[in-house]
Amino acid sequence: MCWTFPVAELFDSNYIVLTNMLETDPELAERMVRLGLREEDLEESFVRGTGAGGQKINKTSSTVQLKHLPTGIEVRCQRERQQSANRVWARWELCEKVEEQRQTAKLETQNAREKTRRQTRKRPRGLKEKILRHKHQRSDLKKQRGRVKGD
Repeated sequence: MCWTFPVAELFDSNYIVLTNMLETDPELAERMVRLGLREEDLEESFVRGTGAGGQKINKTSSTVQLKHLPTGIEVRCQRERQQSANRVWARWELCEKVEEQRQTAKLETQNAREKTRRQTRKRPRGLKEKILRHKHQRSDLKKQRGRVKGD
């Protein structure tokens, strides 16, 4: 069984618990603000856990799936037995993934800029002279190839 609902529409004890957790963890709240992650943009669902843990993990919906709607990044967290703790951990993991995605995009644009700069810059004078010397040697060699004169 899976429940899906936007976190911003919650006005029950789950929302109050999450708000209190974000207040007690100001580092997470500040990081989310810095990255531009808003609670309105998150879709949260709770699913049954998998793996080791036996009956307890199989019966409760403590695993949190968090999806950031603007970027499409999805995180699934099952670190703790408590759903409320997993909600906070899922937000930490989402922040990590968003930062990683932005860093990758930044590196790609920087690498593309560097590549075009390398391709369009002028050759150094020494290299240019070396290439010209080689060209002159090849042309002299080709000039020596003449038609063989018959007797």
